[in-house]
Amino acid sequence: MPSPRRTAAEIEAESEAESEAELPGLPPVTISEHLGVRYLHLGSIWIQGGMRMRDPQVVELDYVQRMLASLLWLPTEQLGQGRAVQLGLGAGAITRFTLQQLQMPTTAVEINPLVISACRLWFALPDEHPRLQLARMDALRWLRLEARPASVQLLHVDLYDHEAAAPVLDDEAFYAACRRLLQPGGVMSVNLFGRHASFAASAARIAAVFGSDQVWSLRPTREGNTVVVAGQGVRVPTRDVLLQRAATIEQRFGALGLPARRWLRMVRPYRA
Repeated sequence: MPSPRRTAAEIEAESEAESEAELPGLPPVTISEHLGVRYLHLGSIWIQGGMRMRDPQVVELDYVQRMLASLLWLPTEQLGQGRAVQLGLGAGAITRFTLQQLQMPTTAVEINPLVISACRLWFALPDEHPRLQLARMDALRWLRLEARPASVQLLHVDLYDHEAAAPVLDDEAFYAACRRLLQPGGVMSVNLFGRHASFAASAARIAAVFGSDQVWSLRPTREGNTVVVAGQGVRVPTRDVLLQRAATIEQRFGALGLPARRWLRMVRPYRA
């Protein structure tokens, strides 16, 4: 049975630095544990992230693994180069991966201070690290005010609301800001619900901004999450090169939950 969830108040009591967390409109953070996995919730039953407690470096959730399929679009020699950005921290799985496994300078943007506090307390996110920047602000505001154009190699976007019903930011202006952030050859991956009626419209917006030849999607997970990948002028290599990249990713990170060769069987180019 899952253990009782810790309330937002209990998390807040353990982190005096988060006194400003009581912001209007932000959901509380709750945590559950089941079969050795710790889960993050935002005031609902929906899982917003997870971590294997005995091995925090494992990327536990299927859709989060598929978001890291973005690595297939990078030449092998470029893995770990450049800067990584996550819009939406969740349980910190991608942040831990880009920071500690790829050893990339990493920025995570999260509006809810309690999520940041929970990740530090319960999800093995370092309090301080010379390569890690945590920005406590709205993602669109960060893109407009803080982001440097053409400065990021890997961008991962996971901005669902607390009911996991729809992306919080999902218009062409937002995706255009994401595209401006990417350096030439950079890659963005976005978590969407492929079985939701809004998916086609979301994918079309991404394609309108990035170009239809720069957008791909993976098959939906069992829960319905569909990852869309978009490139900033990415050159798609031959199938043999993609297989070599996938083999290298699995050799380095397969034990951490990245089945890269399986991803290749899931990838489909965008079709309007």
